[in-house]
Formats: sequence, structure tokens, C-alpha cells
Amino acid sequence: MVRVKLDIFGCCCPKVWLSQRGPKTSRFPLRSALSSLQKKEKKMELDWKVCSRARLSRDPRFDGKFFIAVRGSGVYCRPICPSPTANEKNVRYFPTAAAAAEAGFRPCLRCRPECSPGTPAWIGTPNTVSRALRLIGESGLDGGVEALAQHLGVGSRHLRRLFIRHLGASPNAVAQTRRLHFAKKLIDETMLSMHEVAIASGFGCVRRFNAAIRGMYKRTPTQIRRLSRQTGSLPENQYLFRLRFRPPYDWAGMLDFLKPRATPGAEEVVDNVYRRSISFRGTSGYFEVSYEPSHNSLVAKVQFGEPRALFFIIERIRAMFDLNADWSAIAQVLRTDPLLAERVKANPGLRVPGCWNGFELGVRAILGQQITVKGATGLAGKLASRFGQQLSSANGLTCVFPEPEVLAEADIASIGMPQARVRTIQAFARSVRNNEISFEGIIDSEVFLDRLCSIAGIGKWTAQYVAMRALRDPDAFPSGDLGLLRALSLESSRELELRAKVWQPWRAYAAMYLWSRPIEGRTRRSKLHSPQGKTAPGDLVSQPEATAAM
Repeated sequence: MVRVKLDIFGCCCPKVWLSQRGPKTSRFPLRSALSSLQKKEKKMELDWKVCSRARLSRDPRFDGKFFIAVRGSGVYCRPICPSPTANEKNVRYFPTAAAAAEAGFRPCLRCRPECSPGTPAWIGTPNTVSRALRLIGESGLDGGVEALAQHLGVGSRHLRRLFIRHLGASPNAVAQTRRLHFAKKLIDETMLSMHEVAIASGFGCVRRFNAAIRGMYKRTPTQIRRLSRQTGSLPENQYLFRLRFRPPYDWAGMLDFLKPRATPGAEEVVDNVYRRSISFRGTSGYFEVSYEPSHNSLVAKVQFGEPRALFFIIERIRAMFDLNADWSAIAQVLRTDPLLAERVKANPGLRVPGCWNGFELGVRAILGQQITVKGATGLAGKLASRFGQQLSSANGLTCVFPEPEVLAEADIASIGMPQARVRTIQAFARSVRNNEISFEGIIDSEVFLDRLCSIAGIGKWTAQYVAMRALRDPDAFPSGDLGLLRALSLESSRELELRAKVWQPWRAYAAMYLWSRPIEGRTRRSKLHSPQGKTAPGDLVSQPEATAAM
């Protein structure tokens, strides 16, 4: 039997592409298929029946985990494609869209593979591949494969071999497919001119853009736009995007976390919509995000004057709302703990909130030491209104959070902050301003966190909180957090670390479940004090057992 390697996320590793004949229907339950897709690396050998059952089920939980290519039509599709089901003998399965494109298949215009949820690369692939994918997402392979390999500390030939082995395509092919998919999304969902689409998607010139689109889709960009289903026009510099996720998604839980921490003037949660101001390379704007469960997506409305920043903005929003997470794989691990099993069942789809800007999150974490969430939010609002750039018309938002260059020299004490906190924030701001600490292009998170902790006033709790939300590390875990200790009735961080081993590699999600509402209902956050005086969970923690109003 021909077998294929799948990682913990269900991504086929292209040792051998599946092309064996299979049944048109399946007697195997979908739940069994989903469980099989989530086996650990030591049990990654799966036969074609797994992918076949996923394809026949059209279940959205499999969306983005692999792609289906049909020999007769020459297209590749998402597992949820509504097109008539192809015979198994005419189907091939690929781990990524780039691998399918490299094999000569073009994207389906009906299910639009460019709209599928991203595939996480934290587990099941080597760290080198995971880091490379993150860097490609941040910069689009600027400088070429050689520069990327040098940044990662490996040879370019070795990096190509790793990509071919685990993703089925070279780094160049992965980056090119990402550019093409985003270009297709801009053609379908915006009214940007083709020149603006070419620049925004990273092609540099219209000629290269036209050639790439024709080569991939066998149509010109103008022909593709005629096929799009756009309804009405948006104001100038405003764009609307639907960002897919794999269900379930706990939108209420996400807003419950973000709302009390929203910096007044710079962000807000109103009428089930999250809104915030943004600044990127000297241009300011804002975006707002709402929930569209009928399409398993979030709707992002972006107001920004520079189209070239759209790729960065959309990728940052996806990371901020943890849209690439494979919740089924996460839940399978967390359910093994009886304490978490009840919470997972009661509140499926809880995600780890990210952030728009790592520096802003770091400042907010420092502000939250030894005070309540409400107190930290008030200080953040004063900081933003006093030192941030003012906005004239941003749908109710009045300012942008200040840059590190501003806070490094500002009179922060004037807003009523303790001198120790002032010194920590300014030391942090100077480190970011001088590029001693950078939130972009991080290769070794441990080195980054060590540098962060070298700043007086920043300890392990703050560093792990930053790793959870800014570095998007699914296994980051603030073991000294009082809320977590009280939720488990433990006395020390050492006990908590031992208790949390069974949650690896998803300890960040376990922390979110322990911080979130208890099973009988959501509770309000309560004041917690730092056990050591250096770091504290005031910016983050809720006591699951607390019921008193603050």
C-alpha cells in the first residue's frame, strides 16, 4: 500500500504522492479520520484512506491541511471544494498549495485555495523549516534563498532539501505561491488597479505580475476580475477581506480577553467588533474585525493609504486572531487532562490572542505588573493619548500607540507612573530603538527572551507572556502566574511546570483555558499581586474561582 507521511497538523509530507485508487464512499467515521490526522510524529504514517475520507466529508476542519489535485481538470482544490467529487483514481494529495503548483496544477477558481486557512508549522516540521516559513511570511523572501539560509545558519542547498522533503516545494516556490494567492485575493476582493495589485503583492512590476498570473491561472488578471463576485464599491483606501479559520472559533472568548485590555483611544471593542489604530512605515490607519460564522471567517475592514502594506497588515491580523491554529489537534492533547477536558468541551475553539505590535505588548505587560487589568488599561490609555500620534478621523479612534523612539525619551512619569516602572519602560524602549531587541526576523526565541529578561524590571512571567502573544509560541507558559496556580490549587511554579508537561506542546492554550471563564459562566477579572515584586500577572490574569465584581 502506498503511504504518505502526515505531520501533526495533517500536512502530507511528499515522500510519495498519493495516487492509488480508492473508494468513492467511505465506511470510516469522520472522527476517526480527524484523529488519525493528529497522531504524533512517531505515528505519522497514514494511508490514502485518511485523505480520501477527509475529501469526501468536505469537513471545514480539514481546510488548509492538504490540497487535492484532479488530473482531468488540472486544478488543485481545498478539501471543502463544492465541485462534483472526482474519482479517487484521478486524485492526488499535496501538503501545500506550492507543492501542487510545482506539480503543474493550477488553483481552482471555485473554492479559491488562496482563501484557505494557513497551515501551522510549529510542530511536525524541523525548527529550520518553521522559522523559514515565518521569515518568508514577514518579508516575502527578500534577498533570495541564500540570504534566508544564511540568516537561519544553514546552507541554501540544505534548506531547499528540507523544504522539498517537508513541504513538497522549494522556498522560492512557497514564496511565489504566497504572492500569487495574495494577488488573486486582491483582484477578487478589492478595486485596486492591476499596477497597485502587482506592487502590493510583491511583484515589483506589472509585467512580472501579468506573466505569473497567466502562468498560474491560465487567465489574465482582468479576466479573473470579471469572474469575481464583488458587490458595490468601498471608500478610497478602504479594503474588505474575509479571513478563513478552521472551526470551531470562540469569538466571544477572544473579545472577552481583548475588551478589558483595549487601550483607550487606540483600540476598542464595540458591538461585537474589535477595532484598533495602526501605523506602518510612517503611514497611519485602522482596521476593524467582525465575526462571520456562516463562512467560518472573520471579516477585516482595513482603512490604510498605502496598498503595499496590505500583505503585512492581513498577515498580522491573521496572527493576532490566531486564525491558523488547528484547534482539533490542540483539543486532542488538552482533553487528556480531566481538569481541562470539561473546559474544552464547554468552550470549544478558544484561541491565544496575538498582538499588532510586539513593542506595544511589551509595554503593556510592564504596565500590568502588580496592578489590576483596569488600572493597567487606564495607564496605557494615558500613555497613548499623551505621547502617541493623534488621528483626525479613524472611526472613533483618536491616537496610535507611541513608537519606541518616542517613549525612550518621553517624560513618562508625568502620567502618574512609579519611577521603577518608568525606568523599565524606557530601558525597553531604548533597546528596541537601538535594535538590541527586535520583534522581526526572530530565529531563536530563547535568545530573544534572555535579552528581554536582561532588562531590569522584566522577569520570566513578562517574557513568557510576550512569547505567547507576540512570538506566537504555542508552548509558552508563565508558570509563575498566580491565576494559574490558584486555578490548580498549587503552591509553586515548579509544581505547575511539572503539572503542565502533559499539555505540551500547547501549554499557551491550556493557560488560556485556565484564565478564561469557568464552566458555569464568565467571571470578572480580579486583582492579583506579584509574588516577587518583579513581575506579576496583573495585565493578564483572571482568577477562575473569583466572583466578586471589581
